[in-house]
Amino acid sequence: MTESFRRSGEYPQGDHHGSAYPEQQSHPSSPVNPEWPPPPAYDPAAPVHVEPGTTVWPGSGHGGSGGHGGHAPYVGHPAPDPAGPTAVFATVGAGHPEPPAHATARRRAKGPFALLAAVAIVAAAIGGGTAYAFQELTGNDTVATSSTTSANVVPTSQRGTVSGVAKAVSPSIVEISATSNAGSSTGSGVIITTGGEIITNNHVVSGASAIKVQLNNGKSYAASVVGTDSKKDLALIKLDNAPSGLKPATLGNSDGVQVGDQVVAIGSPEGLTGTVTSGIVSALDRDVTVSTDESQSQQQQQDGGNGQWPFEFGGRQFNGDTGSSTTTYKALQTDASLNPGNSGGALIDMNGNIVGINSAMYSAASDSSSSSSSAGSVGLGFAIPIDTVKSDLATLRAGGSDS
Repeated sequence: MTESFRRSGEYPQGDHHGSAYPEQQSHPSSPVNPEWPPPPAYDPAAPVHVEPGTTVWPGSGHGGSGGHGGHAPYVGHPAPDPAGPTAVFATVGAGHPEPPAHATARRRAKGPFALLAAVAIVAAAIGGGTAYAFQELTGNDTVATSSTTSANVVPTSQRGTVSGVAKAVSPSIVEISATSNAGSSTGSGVIITTGGEIITNNHVVSGASAIKVQLNNGKSYAASVVGTDSKKDLALIKLDNAPSGLKPATLGNSDGVQVGDQVVAIGSPEGLTGTVTSGIVSALDRDVTVSTDESQSQQQQQDGGNGQWPFEFGGRQFNGDTGSSTTTYKALQTDASLNPGNSGGALIDMNGNIVGINSAMYSAASDSSSSSSSAGSVGLGFAIPIDTVKSDLATLRAGGSDS
């Protein structure tokens, strides 16, 4: 609420140029304090009611020596503004002089205005392709996300092109080499924070005693497992000494994906880092069953399934035996070419948002007698929806459901 008060000398006095209030009437019946001049005959303007904490700027008025015999208007009763009826009031506390206009102009808005400004920053950051910049301001472990699949990560001139998606997102995709007692395996991962957090498949790092991550620029770093969730075939790892300048991917919204949408897959099939393929979303909500047995996954990665993750669909097993311990999740199906090593990599929409984590693919060479050279993609790939990943991040950061 705007406040005003009267101080000695704040009511202008008449002089030989004439009274500042020519229509002022005397009130002999009312006692007058000799220290104060009588009030003006006209009623003061009604105060302006504003939100608490909001600064109301003084009007241009006839300040200084202009108007009414050279006297400035007193607090709470400014002289009429020549630009129109815009009488406003300065917020003045008792015992404090009215601050000059140039000083009040520097005050920062608080309360509702500050809140609106903060919301605007967040909205722009999330919805307009500046999520990475916002993340830099808010901390290394803030995941850049999009509330829809329309956040534009790809520059306008290249939007909707595979080359544009590849250029924008490839720096966020890594190759993962995991070493265990059973041997070594290769997969892919997606950088999600500037602090070096990387999302991948659980079967890529399951049972690993050492993990090496190769970035898009060719540099390699050791990494450690933060948390695993075999029920969703997800794992979170983190670079031990993350370099500066990491570019996190923007996680989109898989609920917005439709059959027929164009998508791009990026990963490291057969150790070919940064391989880009493209296709469409073939189906939604496919029930894919994978193994959760650590020893089973190590054996399959070593030899039995030609390095390909075994999975089950419609009661049939593909790429090897899934074992007795399994889990089922809803997957996005795509015809984008996926091969051994793509596991844990990204499925991306044409605006550059991650909509899925590639996890399984069918190969015609699914028996152990077939050579790995005959194995390859036949256009039946599956990805864990990114909404599932986002909902599981807190669990993974806490050590995962397997801890």
